[in-house]
Amino acid sequence: MAATTAEAPQASEPTGPNHGLRIFLIWLPVAVAADLLIWIVWGPHLPPGNMSDTAHSQQWSIQFMAVLAAPVMAFVLIFMVYAMIVWRHRDGDEEDGPPLFGNARIQATWITVSAAIVLSLAAFGTYELAGTGFAGAGAGEGPSAIWTPRGGTPLQIQVIGQQWRFTYRYPQFGGFETTALVLPVNQPVQFNVTSIDVIHSFWAYQLGVKADANPGVNNIAFTTAKQTGTFIVRCAELCGLWHGAMFNNGHVVSMAVFQAWASKTRVLLAKSTAALPPYSLVYDPNVVPQINKAMAAAGLVGGQGYYYPPQDPVQP
Repeated sequence: MAATTAEAPQASEPTGPNHGLRIFLIWLPVAVAADLLIWIVWGPHLPPGNMSDTAHSQQWSIQFMAVLAAPVMAFVLIFMVYAMIVWRHRDGDEEDGPPLFGNARIQATWITVSAAIVLSLAAFGTYELAGTGFAGAGAGEGPSAIWTPRGGTPLQIQVIGQQWRFTYRYPQFGGFETTALVLPVNQPVQFNVTSIDVIHSFWAYQLGVKADANPGVNNIAFTTAKQTGTFIVRCAELCGLWHGAMFNNGHVVSMAVFQAWASKTRVLLAKSTAALPPYSLVYDPNVVPQINKAMAAAGLVGGQGYYYPPQDPVQP
């Protein structure tokens, strides 16, 4: 009897469904569909748009990272829903289930995939910030830019932050200063951003340009507008009582329109320009306001010492 019992075949343990394979087969088409929708449908409409090379580069970076993030998010959501449906508590089921002692293969896969994602994002971010012609150009690079754009000598525009507006000085056109920001299309532009009082932040949203305006500092940012049109400029740093009202519109126009506007404005503001401090990358805040007051008293400029152009170079 003992021999017979020993030779009897052992009953095999029932094997359950392969949950990992099920989750993978659900996740794969969802991840592919999400990436296609992001890249083809949603991506071209992501901010900040493609009005300039810097804006287009930033839009592409956001689009690329969204494509990377969508499969990860899809996996988390699918795993959560799958667990809630398949492994939910059922009436009458009071068992804790089999004990878990770890799974070396799953742990190794998790660590490897996570490390690959993090290191890839670090490499991508570094390349985008440091690579010539990429998104780092639209951000303030301090007084010494790590690179200069190709395609000829850039148009110099000085952005001067002051409570509570931005004024713009054009040193290549006699150094006149105005509240109108006008750029020619397809022309590299170098913004020299500074302040004469407190910390501001120059943010030309549709151009993908954002640079802090610090007193006594010249903060350089580059861009090249690729389309004509209007863009919004805002202060992105809390700078006092009227911070929320510190914004205006800029214009991208053809080279011919820009040249005509700059030449006309240079002549129109000749007396005001003569009363301004000589062009410099930074200004003494104790001197500039006094000059503005004197200019306003002399009727050379508009309210509070700032010139308001009688008409924009293009219709808004």
